[in-house]
Amino acid sequence: MEGEESGIGSVEFSAKWKDWIAVKKLTIREDTKPEEVAFSLASIRQSIDRKAFEIFGEHIDIVGLDSYASKIASNKKKNFKDMADVILQLSSTESKKVVENSCSKNPDLKDIASTYLFRKVVQALGFDFDVNQEMLAKVYKELKLPKPRGRQPKK
Repeated sequence: MEGEESGIGSVEFSAKWKDWIAVKKLTIREDTKPEEVAFSLASIRQSIDRKAFEIFGEHIDIVGLDSYASKIASNKKKNFKDMADVILQLSSTESKKVVENSCSKNPDLKDIASTYLFRKVVQALGFDFDVNQEMLAKVYKELKLPKPRGRQPKK
């Protein structure tokens, strides 16, 4: 690709599925910092993960799993001991019933429901599986998290 020798490139992601459209672009110049590239890649990964689980939300009770994850992670601190305790709780009969009930429309989705619940519990404790935009923004103050969409104040 032309320009690669001088360190110029890009990160591009676009997706369209039903009414969901995602477009993320970053032009990489010689002065682009590695953390900016990582920030852009983290944004893409987070969008993909969120949408993948939303798609299954038609067949899995995501709201119920979110509620249960919040319940078992409440009053816990961000440390590995509490994470181990919560993970052990995920193997309980109660947790198994929550997962089964969440995908009662399609029991074949039990593994996806379990994965979602595990991910939500770990995130509720303040951990993540991958580098995310929030952790990068804490380290690199110049990286700004996107503001949530919604009503904009009048100027």
